[in-house]
Amino acid sequence: MKTHNLRTHRSDENLERTSQLAWAIAEVAADDVEVSDDVSEMVINRVIDNAAVAAASVTRAPVAAARAQALTHPVSVNGDGSTVFGREPSRRVSPEWAAWANGVAVRELDFHDTFLSAEYSHPGDNIPAMVAVGQHVGSTGRDVVRGIATGYEIQIDLVKAISLHKHKIDHVAHLGPSAAAGLGTMLHLDPEVIFQAIGQALHTTTATRQSRKGQISTWKAHAPAFAGKMAVESVDRAMRGQTSPEPIWEGEDGVIAWLLDGPEASYDVSLPERGEAKRAILDSYTKEHSAEYQAQAWIDLARKLHNEHPELLAPGAIRSVVIHTSHHTHFVIGSGANDPQKYDPSASRETLDHSIPYIFAVALQDGEWHHVRSYAPERASRPDTVELWKRITTEEDPEWTRRYHSLDPKEKAFGGRVTITLTDGSVITDEIAVADAHPLGARPFARANYIEKFRSLAEPVVTVDEIERFLDVAQRLPELEPHELADLTFTVEPGVLASVPTTKGLF
Repeated sequence: MKTHNLRTHRSDENLERTSQLAWAIAEVAADDVEVSDDVSEMVINRVIDNAAVAAASVTRAPVAAARAQALTHPVSVNGDGSTVFGREPSRRVSPEWAAWANGVAVRELDFHDTFLSAEYSHPGDNIPAMVAVGQHVGSTGRDVVRGIATGYEIQIDLVKAISLHKHKIDHVAHLGPSAAAGLGTMLHLDPEVIFQAIGQALHTTTATRQSRKGQISTWKAHAPAFAGKMAVESVDRAMRGQTSPEPIWEGEDGVIAWLLDGPEASYDVSLPERGEAKRAILDSYTKEHSAEYQAQAWIDLARKLHNEHPELLAPGAIRSVVIHTSHHTHFVIGSGANDPQKYDPSASRETLDHSIPYIFAVALQDGEWHHVRSYAPERASRPDTVELWKRITTEEDPEWTRRYHSLDPKEKAFGGRVTITLTDGSVITDEIAVADAHPLGARPFARANYIEKFRSLAEPVVTVDEIERFLDVAQRLPELEPHELADLTFTVEPGVLASVPTTKGLF
């Protein structure tokens, strides 16, 4: 890896294009290095993972709205169009709108992969744009895999180096550039074109974190889809010779100076050198449970405590629960956020999946976590749950914060220690470092787990034959010919989408 120092430059310094981070990223994207077999296999896993959570969300209102928007934008000229999850492959739409609709479907349930470091991310959000554009232009499966590998690499490298949430900037500001870079790889574009696309994508995808604060709205699912859509449009404009604000990160009025740490700040961003394989996808991890990633380990620990300590389940048995964890978990999804909505039984699903007190209470009582049952209004408002929920708080523990930010994958952790005080005065303590499904967890996810996740989430709406057909196509992704890429989608059973209410918009 090569480290690129990043700082603000005055306009009169005339920072050369080849010294800008956007150019360095463009060169990584344009490098025609082969994708290693283990990376290719993980790309397949994440394509299956995305489809699984998209199937589970296909009838939900935000997904239905995004799909309805996409279906009003038919195939654009200069290509074959792209498929939309749930609809038959013959129903094609313009690629940027397919990226939009499928991106919302993938993100809606907060149930796909993650990478956490200085910033946090869901790098699987790169995939919808790659597949949509690949279907439209007739890419091979190999090129789609290469594009996805680049998208993961760039987003994860940015996430390791630059914190956005510190400045209340939404994390998709790293996704716009990564998706643009991935598309550049897939389409074999020159560095100049990719450079311009990266600048445009970053410029149009910076937004505040209010989308993940307080009463969290349906926009949480739309934000990464918007970034993917902007990346597609940015690539289109750059291919037509249109230029972008530059230096986008380093400029006097650029991202570092006014959105991040200010004119005197500097960052070190490490990127692969020429000829070096793009392997960052192997550092990411998926979810076994439909909840914010920092909640994954706590669900597993609550499930363990449920099974090992039946005394915790007696009515009124618990006086207090204190979760000692990282700064990020405490302040983003814990009581440190100071969001009263995180303790509100009438809060939105999007809010509840960012409330570790709620999640720990339900998982402890039920000994499981389900993407529908665990968020049902009647479940959230159950009196004994509400009573326990309000007795759960979080505290930052410096050691767990240190481990959260560790660059050593064997030490990096997203859990913590829990102290449960019972009404009889006895105390139960336990701890967990990583989720069971994490590569270093009790039951790391392998191909069979991804396949089972797809089958279990798709079965309510997709026929068995269609499930097996999709799995066959997905597992052959690196060998797919252009005409086969349109099959990298799934169709739901007749009548499923017809029963989903939609509201008319402008389109």
